[in-house]
Amino acid sequence: MEFVVEEGKRVHEECSTLILPALSIGNVGQLAVDLLVSSTAAERVGYLDDPNLLPCVGNDAYGPLPCGDLALPLEVYESSSTATTLAQQRSPVAKGMMIKFAENIAEFAASSGKKDVVVLSSLDFQRLHNLDMSRGPQVYYLSNAESDGRDDHCERLGFGRLREYDSEGRCWKYLSSVFEKNSEEELTLPSEDELEDIDYYPSLPFAALFSAFKARGLKVTCLLCYCSEGDNIPDAFLLAEAASKLTGLTPDKFHGEEGGKWRIPYSWKSMYGAPPDMSMF
Repeated sequence: MEFVVEEGKRVHEECSTLILPALSIGNVGQLAVDLLVSSTAAERVGYLDDPNLLPCVGNDAYGPLPCGDLALPLEVYESSSTATTLAQQRSPVAKGMMIKFAENIAEFAASSGKKDVVVLSSLDFQRLHNLDMSRGPQVYYLSNAESDGRDDHCERLGFGRLREYDSEGRCWKYLSSVFEKNSEEELTLPSEDELEDIDYYPSLPFAALFSAFKARGLKVTCLLCYCSEGDNIPDAFLLAEAASKLTGLTPDKFHGEEGGKWRIPYSWKSMYGAPPDMSMF
């Protein structure tokens, strides 16, 4: 993976927190990063060129006019006022290459001096067995602060620990052995026919990223929400707000139209097409 700095831009060393999505159902992590980039007025400083990502190209997602700036598969934005780096991933990882991609992105984070990493992602709502409607939408977390995934700061913020995490589970142990490269026990990943329900969580991209950052000695927290396919804008707000609370971002540092509010990315205006013709009703 190569980090290419845009001409005339410089990287701010004080941006020690990295926020990035892990692609999953509903693209909630990507939408949340879009919202954070737009609201903090983060500046694109470069992009990451990785052979494990499928190629894609598009127009600028944040500007009001098509100015000709191309959006690439993996871009790096910085907000010096909030000491935050945001990486936006716009295309999926090639099949079978998630481990290598996670290694590369963890290497980038470690070599660029990041101290804290926040991964934003989503989980299939059908996997949620204990739904508490009285609490409203719930954010779940997984942290390497303690061996069981618990983090006192996340608990104080009201996030729910991902109880399905089991560091001794076969797939979680496999991920640790792959990235830490010091396991004396030779482990293999179960085949698709052998996968069980408990293997769903470590099979997702966020799990590979979590294990890769953990192996690099970085503080990593995954923020997760359950959702279904469809209009996932509310879920994106949920994760973006959770990331803001976790990293200490305050609304007065956002660049909404009235100040202190979220700024909706321009690309969202056409996300689901034009509204229906009301004359039909």
